[in-house]
Amino acid sequence: MLLRVAIQSKGRLFDECMVLLEEAGIKLSSSRRTLLVGAKSFPVEVLFLRDDDIPKAVADGVADAGIIGENELVESRQEVETVKRLGFSRCRLSLAVPKEIDYYGVSWFEGKKVATSYPGILTRFLEENSICADVHVISGSVEIAPGIGLADAIFDIVSSGNTLAVNHLREVEVVMRSEALLIANGGLHGVKRGILDELVFRIDAVRAAENKKYILLNAPNERLGDIFGILPGMRSPTVLPLAQSGWSSVHSVIDDSSFWSVIGRLKAMGAEGILVIPIEKMIL
Repeated sequence: MLLRVAIQSKGRLFDECMVLLEEAGIKLSSSRRTLLVGAKSFPVEVLFLRDDDIPKAVADGVADAGIIGENELVESRQEVETVKRLGFSRCRLSLAVPKEIDYYGVSWFEGKKVATSYPGILTRFLEENSICADVHVISGSVEIAPGIGLADAIFDIVSSGNTLAVNHLREVEVVMRSEALLIANGGLHGVKRGILDELVFRIDAVRAAENKKYILLNAPNERLGDIFGILPGMRSPTVLPLAQSGWSSVHSVIDDSSFWSVIGRLKAMGAEGILVIPIEKMIL
Protein backbone atom coordinates (compact mmCIF):
# COMPACT_ATOMS: atom_id res chain seq x y z
CA MET A 1 0.00 0.00 0.00
CA LEU A 2 1.32 3.44 -0.95
CA LEU A 3 0.73 6.86 0.55
CA ARG A 4 -0.12 9.30 -2.24
CA VAL A 5 1.32 12.76 -1.61
CA ALA A 6 0.32 15.73 -3.80
CA ILE A 7 3.05 18.27 -4.53
CA GLN A 8 3.08 21.46 -6.57
CA SER A 9 4.21 20.69 -10.12
CA LYS A 10 6.54 23.68 -10.52
CA GLY A 11 7.88 26.75 -8.80
CA ARG A 12 9.82 27.42 -5.61
CA LEU A 13 7.67 25.13 -3.47
CA PHE A 14 8.28 22.26 -5.92
CA ASP A 15 12.04 22.77 -5.66
CA GLU A 16 12.00 22.88 -1.88
CA CYS A 17 9.77 19.80 -1.65
CA MET A 18 12.15 17.82 -3.85
CA VAL A 19 15.08 18.78 -1.64
CA LEU A 20 13.13 17.80 1.49
CA LEU A 21 12.16 14.39 0.08
CA GLU A 22 15.73 13.72 -1.03
CA GLU A 23 17.11 14.59 2.41
CA ALA A 24 14.44 12.38 3.99
CA GLY A 25 15.75 9.44 1.96
CA ILE A 26 12.81 9.38 -0.46
CA LYS A 27 14.05 9.10 -4.03
CA LEU A 28 11.60 9.19 -6.89
CA SER A 29 11.75 6.29 -9.34
CA SER A 30 11.80 8.48 -12.44
CA SER A 31 13.94 11.46 -13.36
CA ARG A 32 11.14 12.64 -15.65
CA ARG A 33 8.33 14.55 -13.97
CA THR A 34 5.10 12.78 -14.92
CA LEU A 35 1.74 13.17 -13.23
CA LEU A 36 2.28 10.29 -10.81
CA VAL A 37 5.72 9.03 -9.74
CA GLY A 38 6.56 6.32 -7.23
CA ALA A 39 9.50 6.29 -4.82
CA LYS A 40 12.26 3.69 -4.84
CA SER A 41 12.94 3.48 -1.13
CA PHE A 42 9.74 4.44 0.68
CA PRO A 43 6.05 3.47 0.25
CA VAL A 44 4.88 6.76 -1.25
CA GLU A 45 3.92 8.01 -4.68
CA VAL A 46 4.01 11.68 -5.63
CA LEU A 47 1.13 13.26 -7.51
CA PHE A 48 2.13 16.50 -9.24
CA LEU A 49 -0.66 19.09 -9.39
CA ARG A 50 -1.26 22.81 -9.68
CA ASP A 51 -0.90 24.39 -6.25
CA ASP A 52 -4.54 25.48 -6.08
CA ASP A 53 -5.73 21.95 -6.93
CA ILE A 54 -3.93 20.28 -4.02
CA PRO A 55 -6.29 21.17 -1.11
CA LYS A 56 -9.34 19.77 -2.91
CA ALA A 57 -7.45 16.68 -4.07
CA VAL A 58 -6.54 15.91 -0.47
CA ALA A 59 -10.00 16.77 0.89
CA ASP A 60 -11.64 14.49 -1.71
CA GLY A 61 -9.20 11.61 -1.12
CA VAL A 62 -7.63 11.77 -4.58
CA ALA A 63 -4.39 12.24 -2.62
CA ASP A 64 -3.83 11.03 0.94
CA ALA A 65 -1.61 13.97 1.86
CA GLY A 66 -0.06 17.03 0.29
CA ILE A 67 2.45 19.81 0.73
CA ILE A 68 0.90 23.20 0.07
CA GLY A 69 1.39 26.85 0.84
CA GLU A 70 -0.77 27.97 3.76
CA ASN A 71 -2.13 30.79 1.60
CA GLU A 72 -3.55 28.29 -0.91
CA LEU A 73 -5.14 26.20 1.83
CA VAL A 74 -6.79 29.22 3.47
CA GLU A 75 -8.03 30.48 0.11
CA SER A 76 -9.53 27.09 -0.77
CA ARG A 77 -11.35 26.66 2.57
CA GLN A 78 -11.15 22.89 2.14
CA GLU A 79 -11.57 20.65 5.19
CA VAL A 80 -8.26 18.84 5.67
CA GLU A 81 -5.96 17.98 8.56
CA THR A 82 -2.92 20.19 9.02
CA VAL A 83 -0.28 17.65 10.02
CA LYS A 84 2.80 19.83 10.26
CA ARG A 85 4.07 23.33 9.60
CA LEU A 86 7.22 22.85 7.53
CA GLY A 87 8.96 26.19 8.03
CA PHE A 88 9.96 26.87 4.42
CA SER A 89 8.45 28.78 1.47
CA ARG A 90 7.64 31.58 3.87
CA CYS A 91 5.88 34.60 2.44
CA ARG A 92 3.10 37.02 3.28
CA LEU A 93 -0.09 38.12 1.58
CA SER A 94 -0.15 41.88 1.50
CA LEU A 95 -1.94 44.86 0.08
CA ALA A 96 0.25 47.16 -1.99
CA VAL A 97 -0.35 50.55 -3.58
CA PRO A 98 1.59 52.73 -6.05
CA LYS A 99 4.57 54.37 -4.37
CA GLU A 100 3.31 57.90 -4.98
CA ILE A 101 0.01 57.29 -3.14
CA ASP A 102 -0.47 59.10 0.17
CA TYR A 103 -1.64 56.04 2.08
CA TYR A 104 -3.36 56.83 5.39
CA GLY A 105 -4.72 53.46 6.51
CA VAL A 106 -7.06 50.62 5.59
CA SER A 107 -9.93 53.03 4.94
CA TRP A 108 -8.01 54.21 1.84
CA PHE A 109 -9.29 51.07 0.06
CA GLU A 110 -12.92 52.15 0.38
CA GLY A 111 -14.36 52.27 -3.15
CA LYS A 112 -11.05 51.24 -4.75
CA LYS A 113 -10.46 48.43 -7.25
CA VAL A 114 -8.02 45.81 -5.93
CA ALA A 115 -6.51 43.14 -8.19
CA THR A 116 -5.70 39.74 -6.69
CA SER A 117 -5.43 36.00 -7.22
CA TYR A 118 -6.75 35.45 -3.67
CA PRO A 119 -10.27 36.90 -3.68
CA GLY A 120 -11.46 34.81 -0.74
CA ILE A 121 -8.80 35.95 1.72
CA LEU A 122 -9.02 39.54 0.52
CA THR A 123 -12.82 39.67 0.70
CA ARG A 124 -12.80 38.35 4.27
CA PHE A 125 -10.20 40.93 5.28
CA LEU A 126 -12.18 43.78 3.74
CA GLU A 127 -15.39 42.60 5.41
CA GLU A 128 -13.66 42.37 8.79
CA ASN A 129 -12.56 45.98 8.38
CA SER A 130 -15.94 47.18 7.02
CA ILE A 131 -14.37 48.22 3.72
CA CYS A 132 -16.36 48.12 0.48
CA ALA A 133 -13.96 47.65 -2.43
CA ASP A 134 -14.13 46.13 -5.92
CA VAL A 135 -12.17 42.87 -5.89
CA HIS A 136 -10.86 42.20 -9.39
CA VAL A 137 -9.67 38.60 -9.86
CA ILE A 138 -6.52 38.09 -11.95
CA SER A 139 -4.61 34.87 -12.56
CA GLY A 140 -0.92 35.73 -12.53
CA SER A 141 1.06 38.98 -12.99
CA VAL A 142 -1.11 40.79 -10.47
CA GLU A 143 1.59 43.38 -9.82
CA ILE A 144 1.19 45.00 -13.26
CA ALA A 145 -2.50 45.84 -12.73
CA PRO A 146 -2.06 49.38 -11.30
CA GLY A 147 0.51 50.30 -13.94
CA ILE A 148 -1.85 49.53 -16.82
CA GLY A 149 -4.86 51.13 -15.16
CA LEU A 150 -6.62 47.86 -14.37
CA ALA A 151 -6.71 48.44 -10.60
CA ASP A 152 -5.88 51.00 -7.93
CA ALA A 153 -3.98 48.51 -5.76
CA ILE A 154 -3.09 44.83 -5.50
CA PHE A 155 -3.29 42.01 -2.97
CA ASP A 156 -0.63 39.39 -3.61
CA ILE A 157 2.16 37.22 -2.26
CA VAL A 158 5.25 39.10 -1.11
CA SER A 159 8.58 37.44 -0.35
CA SER A 160 11.50 39.83 -0.79
CA GLY A 161 9.48 42.79 -2.05
CA ASN A 162 11.64 43.13 -5.16
CA THR A 163 8.73 42.52 -7.55
CA LEU A 164 6.74 45.30 -5.90
CA ALA A 165 9.68 47.69 -6.17
CA VAL A 166 10.18 46.92 -9.87
CA ASN A 167 6.52 47.76 -10.47
CA HIS A 168 6.68 50.96 -8.39
CA LEU A 169 4.48 49.56 -5.63
CA ARG A 170 4.86 49.54 -1.88
CA GLU A 171 3.50 47.15 0.72
CA VAL A 172 1.09 48.84 3.11
CA GLU A 173 -0.87 46.07 4.89
CA VAL A 174 0.18 42.50 5.76
CA VAL A 175 -3.02 40.45 5.82
CA MET A 176 -1.54 37.01 6.59
CA ARG A 177 1.75 35.16 6.80
CA SER A 178 2.21 31.83 5.08
CA GLU A 179 4.55 28.85 5.00
CA ALA A 180 4.50 25.35 3.56
CA LEU A 181 2.19 22.89 5.31
CA LEU A 182 1.96 19.12 5.27
CA ILE A 183 -1.75 18.33 5.09
CA ALA A 184 -3.70 15.07 5.06
CA ASN A 185 -7.16 13.76 4.36
CA GLY A 186 -9.15 13.78 7.59
CA GLY A 187 -10.14 10.14 7.17
CA LEU A 188 -6.62 8.78 6.84
CA HIS A 189 -6.02 5.76 9.08
CA GLY A 190 -4.43 2.32 9.31
CA VAL A 191 -1.38 1.53 7.20
CA LYS A 192 -1.43 4.85 5.39
CA ARG A 193 -1.52 6.76 8.68
CA GLY A 194 1.52 4.76 9.77
CA ILE A 195 3.38 5.69 6.58
CA LEU A 196 2.47 9.35 7.12
CA ASP A 197 3.79 9.19 10.70
CA GLU A 198 7.08 7.75 9.41
CA LEU A 199 7.26 10.53 6.82
CA VAL A 200 6.76 13.13 9.56
CA PHE A 201 9.49 11.45 11.64
CA ARG A 202 11.93 11.75 8.75
CA ILE A 203 10.97 15.34 8.05
CA ASP A 204 11.46 16.21 11.73
CA ALA A 205 14.96 14.71 11.63
CA VAL A 206 15.86 16.76 8.56
CA ARG A 207 14.37 19.99 9.89
CA ALA A 208 15.98 19.59 13.33
CA ALA A 209 19.44 19.46 11.74
CA GLU A 210 19.01 22.69 9.79
CA ASN A 211 21.27 25.54 10.86
CA LYS A 212 23.02 23.30 13.40
CA LYS A 213 26.70 22.40 13.70
CA TYR A 214 28.39 19.62 15.64
CA ILE A 215 31.41 20.95 17.48
CA LEU A 216 34.35 19.09 19.03
CA LEU A 217 37.09 20.78 21.03
CA ASN A 218 39.81 20.16 23.60
CA ALA A 219 39.80 22.22 26.78
CA PRO A 220 41.55 22.40 30.16
CA ASN A 221 39.43 20.80 32.87
CA GLU A 222 39.45 23.92 35.04
CA ARG A 223 37.56 25.82 32.31
CA LEU A 224 34.90 23.17 31.61
CA GLY A 225 32.28 24.87 33.81
CA ASP A 226 32.64 28.12 31.85
CA ILE A 227 32.50 26.26 28.52
CA PHE A 228 29.35 24.37 29.54
CA GLY A 229 27.69 27.74 30.11
CA ILE A 230 27.79 28.51 26.38
CA LEU A 231 27.58 24.94 24.99
CA PRO A 232 24.40 23.40 26.36
CA GLY A 233 24.20 20.75 23.63
CA MET A 234 21.13 18.59 23.05
CA ARG A 235 20.79 17.80 26.77
CA SER A 236 24.28 18.60 28.00
CA PRO A 237 27.72 18.47 26.34
CA THR A 238 29.55 15.16 26.02
CA VAL A 239 32.87 15.16 27.87
CA LEU A 240 35.62 12.59 27.30
CA PRO A 241 38.99 12.57 29.09
CA LEU A 242 42.08 13.02 26.94
CA ALA A 243 45.30 11.03 27.34
CA GLN A 244 46.93 14.27 28.47
CA SER A 245 46.16 14.79 32.15
CA GLY A 246 43.98 17.79 33.00
CA TRP A 247 42.38 18.04 29.56
CA SER A 248 39.07 16.83 28.11
CA SER A 249 37.38 16.60 24.74
CA VAL A 250 33.99 18.35 24.62
CA HIS A 251 31.31 17.52 22.00
CA SER A 252 28.18 19.62 21.52
CA VAL A 253 25.71 21.15 19.04
CA ILE A 254 25.44 24.87 18.31
CA ASP A 255 23.24 27.09 16.15
CA ASP A 256 24.84 28.39 12.99
CA SER A 257 23.53 31.89 13.76
CA SER A 258 25.71 32.13 16.88
CA PHE A 259 28.65 30.17 15.50
CA TRP A 260 31.33 32.87 15.27
CA SER A 261 30.53 34.55 18.56
CA VAL A 262 30.59 31.18 20.34
CA ILE A 263 33.89 30.19 18.73
CA GLY A 264 35.48 33.45 19.85
CA ARG A 265 34.37 32.92 23.45
CA LEU A 266 35.58 29.31 23.42
CA LYS A 267 39.03 30.35 22.25
CA ALA A 268 39.17 32.96 25.01
CA MET A 269 38.42 30.16 27.53
CA GLY A 270 41.42 28.14 26.34
CA ALA A 271 39.68 25.76 23.91
CA GLU A 272 41.98 24.22 21.31
CA GLY A 273 41.67 21.91 18.30
CA ILE A 274 38.14 23.11 17.55
CA LEU A 275 36.48 20.98 14.86
CA VAL A 276 33.10 21.90 13.35
CA ILE A 277 31.02 19.35 11.39
CA PRO A 278 27.74 19.88 9.47
CA ILE A 279 24.79 17.82 10.73
CA GLU A 280 22.77 15.96 8.10
CA LYS A 281 20.03 14.48 10.34
CA MET A 282 19.20 14.90 14.01
CA ILE A 283 16.82 12.61 15.92
CA LEU A 284 15.35 14.40 18.93
